[in-house]
This record gives sequence, structure tokens and C-alpha cells, in this order.
Amino acid sequence: MHKLLGALAALALTAGTAFAETDIKFTLDWKFEAPSAPFFIALDEGYFAEEGLNVTIDSGAGSRESIPRVATGAYDMGFGDVNALIKFLEENPDQQVKAVMMAYERPPFAVIGLKSQGITEDPKSLEGKTLGAPPPDAAFGQWPAFVEAAGIDTSNITIENVGFPVREPMLAQGQVDAIFGFSFSSVINLKAQGVSDDDIVPIMMGENGLDLYGNVVMVNPAFAEENPEAVRGFIRALIRGYQDAVADPASAVDHVIERNGVLNRDVEIDRLNMAIEQSIRTPAVVENGFGGVDMAKLGETMDWLAISMDVQNPPAPEDVFDPSFLPPAEERMLP
Repeated sequence: MHKLLGALAALALTAGTAFAETDIKFTLDWKFEAPSAPFFIALDEGYFAEEGLNVTIDSGAGSRESIPRVATGAYDMGFGDVNALIKFLEENPDQQVKAVMMAYERPPFAVIGLKSQGITEDPKSLEGKTLGAPPPDAAFGQWPAFVEAAGIDTSNITIENVGFPVREPMLAQGQVDAIFGFSFSSVINLKAQGVSDDDIVPIMMGENGLDLYGNVVMVNPAFAEENPEAVRGFIRALIRGYQDAVADPASAVDHVIERNGVLNRDVEIDRLNMAIEQSIRTPAVVENGFGGVDMAKLGETMDWLAISMDVQNPPAPEDVFDPSFLPPAEERMLP
């Protein structure tokens, strides 16, 4: 009996040591808000630990800015816009970084305006207006392609560079007529500033001709080559986090509020529900499972990126997205 207990104790010690063996430094694309809840669920509920991972998660400064963090090895893995990733790979063929899981099957790229300032659901209502645009914003990065897709005349549109912190306040105060952003960030932030829900008009790029993918989980290839099982484990754990968040958004946001006490719980529940509806649990995901991509569609997006980001020599889709770390589709279904 004593030998058995000793063996079990040794096994537990070995397992505990193994669990701490693989550190993963992860960067989000943005600050800690409701859409990042799945990452913190996986951390708090021990899903990462069950995979033998010690994960640290840092906030980001935009869905483009996270890409070089991973490519340079400053972070092992990260979360960012796949379209910006394609552009980065074209410009920096020596700084490799790959997408390994699609999180936003439909991007939340939007131009958000107010009815009281003449904005409607028709993209042409932006003509003659002043639009606030943070330069690193992924939605703003798609503006040239959206202009063509939606047939917008830009000759009398003024683009004003604004910072992320003042984007929504400037719109709420009427200093600009509309802003670029992720729908579930800007719409909810405007509501939190007291703007009436009935006055807010999100013009979704994906619903007006611009069929792209959105944010992905990325990995540094050198890290992946050395730690393939850790990458697979990270994705398995994160998918469980997404499944939990979709099943119970109200509980999910608590994992974020613990880390960002200035958040309003009701506001963040609304934000997460919007993200789930618009970007995460899309019809394609319901049919095919969460996390994968249609390689043909990914290739077709290059045509739009040639317009929006001047991508003239795009990488091959398989050089952008590696599906080999994903679990089987039946394990990736969302509730």
C-alpha cells in the first residue's frame, strides 16, 4: 500500500512538473473586454493547465499591432487580424508567423455612425461626412476595398485621424459623423457613453459586399516547431473556452471583469452577445465547426486585399493558415 501511495505521489509530482514545463506568452489584440473572455475562461477553469501549459495573457494595442509581437518572438502566440497578417507576410517574408485557429469567421469590421448625424444603413450615407479613423484599426485598413465593394464616392469624405481612446467620445459629441471600428467594441462603447441604441447605426462591411475573415490565433513557427503538442493543447483548451462563453455569456464576462474592474457587467454581456452573433457563431461555424477556414475563400480574399492593403504578391493560403493543430471538427462545434 505504501509503495502504491509513493508511486502515485511520484506520478503526481511528475505530472505537476510537466504541467509547468511549457510556458506560453500570449498577446491579445486589444484590452481586456468581453470578447477576450474565452481566453480567461481557459485560464481560470484550468483548461490550459490540463494541457500542461503555463499561459500568461497580455493586452494588445490593436489587431494589427499584435502580429509583429508574435513574428519577432516577443510572444509565442497571439490574436490578430488575418488580413493584416497577410499583408505583413508579404512585406516581411523573413519574419514568419502563422495563423492556426480562426476565431472571427466573419469580421466585425464596421463604420459606425449616428442617425442624428445623417447616417443610415446605406453605406452611401457616409458620403459628404467626416469619419474618425484610428490608423492601426483593422476596420479602417479595409476602407479602400469597402469603398469599391459598396460603391461609395469618397470625393467629399473627410478622414480624420483619431486615437482609440477618443474615438467613441468624439462621435458621441458630434465632432465626427462616423467612426471605424469593431462593431461589438464601438457600438457598446457608445451605449456606455449614453448614446441611445436607436441612434447608433453600424454599417457592417461584411454585409455590404466585403466577404473577408477576421481575427485568428497566431503562432511563432519556431515555437510551434519546438512545441507542437503545446500549440495543439492551447487550441483545444481555447476552444473549450469559446464553447463555455457561447453557452453562458453572462458567466463568461465575469472572467474579464475580474481583471478590468472599470467594466460594466451588463455592457460587457451585450458586447459578448454581439460578438457571438456577428463574428463567432456564424452559419458557417454552425455547419462546419469553430476554428477552421475555407482555403478557397481565404485565397479569394487576396483580391480584396490587393485593393485595401495593396497586397500585390500575396502568400499562398497554406502559408497563412495551418489547420494541422486543430482538433477534429466534431470537437469544435459550438452550442
